[in-house]
Amino acid sequence: MSSTATQEEDSRTITLTNGKTFTFDSNASTTDEAIPVIDVSRMYSDKLEDRKAVAEEIREAAHGIGFLSIINHGVDMKLAQDVMDEAKSFFALPTERKMEVCTDLMPDEYCGYHPMQHYNPNGWKKRDLYEAFNWNYNAANDPDFPDESISEINLWPTELPGFKKILCTYQTEMIRLARKLTRMFALALHIPEDSFEDMVQRPEAGCRILHYPQQETSRDEQNGIGAHTDVEYFTIITADAEGLEVLSKSGRWIKVKPIPGSFIVNIADCFMRQTNDFFVSTVHRVINESGRERYSVPFFWGFDRRSVINPIPTCVSEDNPNKYEIMTAGEYYLWRTRRQKIMWKIGEGQVQP
Repeated sequence: MSSTATQEEDSRTITLTNGKTFTFDSNASTTDEAIPVIDVSRMYSDKLEDRKAVAEEIREAAHGIGFLSIINHGVDMKLAQDVMDEAKSFFALPTERKMEVCTDLMPDEYCGYHPMQHYNPNGWKKRDLYEAFNWNYNAANDPDFPDESISEINLWPTELPGFKKILCTYQTEMIRLARKLTRMFALALHIPEDSFEDMVQRPEAGCRILHYPQQETSRDEQNGIGAHTDVEYFTIITADAEGLEVLSKSGRWIKVKPIPGSFIVNIADCFMRQTNDFFVSTVHRVINESGRERYSVPFFWGFDRRSVINPIPTCVSEDNPNKYEIMTAGEYYLWRTRRQKIMWKIGEGQVQP
């Protein structure tokens, strides 16, 4: 899930629902800068020094820009393609069928359908040009700690018989990858690689399919999806389509180059909080000017809702005290979900800010 930004009139300053404010110099995007590309195959090595070497590269990227492309990650990309095919079938359904599983039916959850051109929290002339479907973690499908006694919280369409199975198969594989990356992030913070093990046995592990039509309107009047940061710990995104743009520390929008077979990983706000801003949760958006429809599949990884967001010991000191209120991950997720949905209603003109 994501937090959304508001844009003030005649200003290029955006204020996020996480309370942070960013300024960008131009609405144009550039290829003069790029996000790091990291070969993560060594994270599967039996040698600790190999794993630490990968972790140091991840550390630099997570601290520098908060985005990285990973290659040689070990995931069968046919699983992602199968999800893309199901996404095309779902989004081709009549609007009334998709609205039967609209996210508004569950105000405190992100699951279900998010309608096309329904949201405009950035305040552009036209509403964001995307539609989406989200589904939550289901403990019964956990590859390492399956538990059928925990109730699923989801909204599933009934028209597509293979839809749920294919989407959940991909999600299961992403959970495996995310647990491995969690160990690498621990090493990147210079703490034991099993430091987060207990916090990811019952994770937040939601997934999303997104559909962006080709954008005909100027980027000065409309986004595909507006500038935002993600909420949980990190996100893993399919990376084979143009359109993703990342706001660099220089204040410029960077076009992320598609690399077939790779994933994009970005830091989210909970990890930024827990690392006391050492890892950066960077503003990003999508503008689809590719000349064709765009589909993507982000996977959102977070720690157990019961876990406490305590600062990582290597990220605080007398000279650098903790900047954030201590709370559970679940309290933070819920607060952000509610703020997000309020911002959607403000963008739709349903409520006053």
